[in-house]
Amino acid sequence: MNRTIPVEVCKIAFSAYRGICRATAEALAARGVGPQEFFSLDARTLASLTGLKSDFFDDSRRSAALESAQREFDFIRTNNIRATFYTDEAYPRRLRDCEDAPVMLYSIGADVFDCRHVVSVVGTRHATPYGVGFTDRLIRDLASGLDGGLLIVSGLAYGIDVAAHKAALREGVPTGAVMAHGLNTVYPADHRGTAAQMIRQGGFVCTEYRTSDRIHKGNFLARNRIVAGLCDVLVVVESDLRGGAMATARIAGEYNREVMAVPGRVGDTYSRGCNNLIAASSAAMIRDASDLVGLLGWETRKPEGVQKEFAIELTPQQQSILNFIKTNPDATVNDMCARLEIPYARLSSALFEMEMSDIVMSLPGGKYTSI
Repeated sequence: MNRTIPVEVCKIAFSAYRGICRATAEALAARGVGPQEFFSLDARTLASLTGLKSDFFDDSRRSAALESAQREFDFIRTNNIRATFYTDEAYPRRLRDCEDAPVMLYSIGADVFDCRHVVSVVGTRHATPYGVGFTDRLIRDLASGLDGGLLIVSGLAYGIDVAAHKAALREGVPTGAVMAHGLNTVYPADHRGTAAQMIRQGGFVCTEYRTSDRIHKGNFLARNRIVAGLCDVLVVVESDLRGGAMATARIAGEYNREVMAVPGRVGDTYSRGCNNLIAASSAAMIRDASDLVGLLGWETRKPEGVQKEFAIELTPQQQSILNFIKTNPDATVNDMCARLEIPYARLSSALFEMEMSDIVMSLPGGKYTSI
């Protein structure tokens, strides 16, 4: 394949080539074969240099990889997406230490991966008011107590993940989401607005997947290692005995990250995982932000004079929405539309404003609870 290909295209093609992982990439690099050499040298030469079978370097397979990479390169250039190779200086420093870190990381938004304090918050998609409330208080207290440099990372899933992102947005703290698919879409679609706001407020959305990669269940498990690898400490808020949050906690422990878990009542389904982590000494117990700050040894702001908080004046429509939520805790947004006779678009806008003002919190299933 004696033709010159831009290095950016080579890196994209190389990182997505079947059989290429971090270990393979490093082994090839040790033999003098980087992304450009991989696609510029002939198969026989590469086989002799690496000891691998020449079939691995099949010309038609490499050509197809380059064509796909060119389309991806055109897409990311058009959409202001960064493609960061694992050897690039801009690659997240915490993630660089992880042996199975992605060869390429795609991201859109601010480059704040290397903030001074990075906290990953994970938990069940079936979050309870207890879990959402704890998440909100934790991030609020970290934002007000730490001396700047805070980043909140999660996976933008339903439940605890999106609660963590929204709490960070309310506090003006950058927050980043690790996705299980390419950056041409947002899943779940309900969280597209949150993802856009994260980017507007100095956060990011990132992934190891290209736009042409199909979404499948294994992607969601694989992205957990990035959530764990990007942080200093992983906080599990609510989880059953099995699930993505428990897998992320295990990975974080293997990465020598601090792991903390929120204790809950013994009989509560979505506290069983956290209680087990604590009982097995796989996670430290976290009751509030001071437990986390103390464990990490982070410096806090010097206390300032207490500022008086002023009550938020609600509009008549917001007040009627709030009253309805308080008296109908199991009602969905559709129920509110019907009972309050408010158009869906107007109701969604009002609920968003109320959530940003810490008046209500969203729950799974299109439900809300008052704060």
